[in-house]
Amino acid sequence: MHAAVIIPNWNGRHHLTACLDALRRQTHPDFETIIVDNGSTDGSQAWLRESYPEVRLVELPRNRGFSVAVNVGIRQSSGEVAVVLNNDTEAEPQWLAELCRPLAERPGVGLCASKLLLFDRRDVLHSAGDYYGVDGVPGNRGVWQRDGEQYGREEPVFGACAGAAAYRRSMLDEIGLFDEDLVAYCEDVDLNWRAQLAGYPCLFVPTARVYHKLSATGAGPFASYYCGRNFILVLAKDVPTRLLVRHWPAIFGAQLRFTAQSLAHFREPAARARLRGQIAAIKHLPAFLAKRRMVQRSRRVDVAQIEALLGQA
Repeated sequence: MHAAVIIPNWNGRHHLTACLDALRRQTHPDFETIIVDNGSTDGSQAWLRESYPEVRLVELPRNRGFSVAVNVGIRQSSGEVAVVLNNDTEAEPQWLAELCRPLAERPGVGLCASKLLLFDRRDVLHSAGDYYGVDGVPGNRGVWQRDGEQYGREEPVFGACAGAAAYRRSMLDEIGLFDEDLVAYCEDVDLNWRAQLAGYPCLFVPTARVYHKLSATGAGPFASYYCGRNFILVLAKDVPTRLLVRHWPAIFGAQLRFTAQSLAHFREPAARARLRGQIAAIKHLPAFLAKRRMVQRSRRVDVAQIEALLGQA
């Protein structure tokens, strides 16, 4: 099964040696590596051409964000599987083979989630697949827990963290790529929702292990703004009406808590950014409600089937 590993990069040269050396050690026999550079100014492009000639480099003139970079890479790739990988990661040698295996063995599976662990504390989890709460707040299963047998089983989960995830290309052809209007943060949550609604389950693969320098390439006010904005926009676009009606008190309560926390810490840049993001979501709601009509028409599974996955931390 041919896979394309797509790595978005912006001024990440200092991360790429560990990432690309790990890909050179992969046991999977059939894959290509595509780096989409978001207008880096740290010399990443020339260094990549000299040091890793096997990598296909796609250069964008400016930083277009995570979603655009990944979509460019997917469109330029070939094969049956598109694998998205952060540049600040180091994958174990069998990672790609294990991540692609369920897609080869189970035609109905649409995407696979890696086991992400912290780069500097390799026995601590960052994500064992992702969940989505009934309150409209997404999260990583097992985050900050010591890795053990609690997440040692291959099992269905709500979705995959796009820091290290595999997507069946035929599924993407049907449901679409990452939503570029989300820019960054929650673009994978949106894709997880669209996959679930269209009847493509996600499988967590604990033997596909990757170490991640958490928030090395984006955090602080940037992340807070887009999380504040995109939590609301994903709700507006993807969550079925029946679930919105049933769980609106929890959803409203979560947003109210975020607002209260931001106001309580208003002197902090990240808190102000989150509040700006919540306000900005209002401006974008009409466009995302228009997208909602198309997404909800694509639903092929009963809402109860999806609801059973929600809130599994």
